Amino acid sequence: MKMANNRVKSTNDLELKDRLVAINRVTKVTKGGRTFSFAAIVVVGNEDGIVGWGLGKAGEVTTAIAKGVEAAKKNLIKVPVHKGTIPHEQLAKFGGAQVLIKPASHGTGVKAGGAMRAVLESVGITDVLAKSKGSSNPHNLVKATIAALGELRSPFDVAQNRGVTVEKVFRG
Repeated sequence: MKMANNRVKSTNDLELKDRLVAINRVTKVTKGGRTFSFAAIVVVGNEDGIVGWGLGKAGEVTTAIAKGVEAAKKNLIKVPVHKGTIPHEQLAKFGGAQVLIKPASHGTGVKAGGAMRAVLESVGITDVLAKSKGSSNPHNLVKATIAALGELRSPFDVAQNRGVTVEKVFRG
């Protein structure tokens, strides 16, 4: 997988916005009764090609969200956004969730549901077609979407590898 090359090292100068994707209430039953805790999955991004996800677990919702944001800031990747969309079609799988993301023409909008929409909007993608196949579990959907975005190749890198211009890459 190419995700290791896209890692973002420092978060100091980034203006990251966080989005709560899902909160899960977990119950642990002991002989003393039920103990409730919360798991929050959070996506952070600067809406300019950088995105990360994090999972926070705590006894209170606000603490779980705060922990999720901190975890997400440690897990950032750089995504090539080309004219408000992605450079090429990409398929990725995580657990039972499989996602397909396709580039779309200007004005299409983000055609994605739930957890995928939060990730794609946090990256700064404005036009994309996305389909979730298989599991609709938000945890696995977020991870599969991040994996798909991490495998994207920049049109500039492809042109440089082939020794041609960027325009020639898109013409085929």
